[in-house]
Amino acid sequence: MTRAPIRRPAGLVCLTLLGVMAPGCGAASGGEPRYVVPGGDPVRGRAAIRRAGCGACHVVPGVREAEGTVGPPLVAWGRRTYIAGEVPNTPDQLIRWIRTPQEIEPGTAMPDLGIGDREARDIAAYLYTIR
Repeated sequence: MTRAPIRRPAGLVCLTLLGVMAPGCGAASGGEPRYVVPGGDPVRGRAAIRRAGCGACHVVPGVREAEGTVGPPLVAWGRRTYIAGEVPNTPDQLIRWIRTPQEIEPGTAMPDLGIGDREARDIAAYLYTIR
């Protein structure tokens, strides 16, 4: 039995390839983070991740005992294109997500932990170092 070739619209193929290749776009080589978060300190961010208990839900590389399986692992965060699968992964959006996830995606399992602006900046700065 001969099968007809599968025809995909060129746009769909391009979008698929873009989705596969995009996570690495804009990522700095070496140890430099993809984004610099103004006012953020990655060292304080790692400590804030511990204090906030992020590891109860997420695997967070470089944070001892952050081995949760409720939320997605934050592996290669600095190369990701989206936050929660739909919000562009930029410093401003990530800070907003950390502070008020329910405002961005009502009903998300990500709780509002009462994290202030400075801590959110620090956490974002740390997450962007995870490549």
